[in-house]
Amino acid sequence: MASGNNGLLLSRVASGDGHGENSSYFDGWKAYDMNPFDLHSNRDGVIQMGLAENQLSLDLIEEWSLSHPEASICTPQGASQFRRIANFQDYHGLPEFREAMAKFMGRVRGGKVAFDPDRIVMSGGATGPQDTLAFCLADPGDAYLVPTPYYPAFDRDCCWRSGIKLLPIECHSSNGFTLTREALVSAYEGRGGRAPASRASSSPTPPTRWAR
Repeated sequence: MASGNNGLLLSRVASGDGHGENSSYFDGWKAYDMNPFDLHSNRDGVIQMGLAENQLSLDLIEEWSLSHPEASICTPQGASQFRRIANFQDYHGLPEFREAMAKFMGRVRGGKVAFDPDRIVMSGGATGPQDTLAFCLADPGDAYLVPTPYYPAFDRDCCWRSGIKLLPIECHSSNGFTLTREALVSAYEGRGGRAPASRASSSPTPPTRWAR
């Protein structure tokens, strides 16, 4: 199989470096895989701080799953829902899941904000929706304003296929990485003619785990 792109099998996007495999983000990930830290057996190992993965509640989820076998389609108690779950569903996510997420986010915000489940879209991970949002919010050459330090995979997730750029907003530990008006104005004025389509941030933000 050959393409008309100078005889290359893959497109420029697929064969370029935008996938991030050559970045420090993945270098750290590989170092952790080869030498993970363990409090008891490997205190000289690498601590993974760049991966957006929550392992703090796994024991609670395991305990809840054992107490609610009907919640899994892989148990006799939940097998009756297999056909419903296994086939194509609402592309926004299961209505019950979105309803539960809306209520949960309301509690997280102390009941001060109400979330509409019909305006929530569920996804498996953040890479897919970040890529999709980049296409929806910006044109190639436009930019996201991003407070630093930011999730290192933003460079891949937001920019690889869409062609947008990230414009860092310099934040510092001296004030708790607070996003100040001065820093925002400085980043905006130094955008080099690029149209700022949006401001992107994650909370908590790897690698600092700081919640914005």
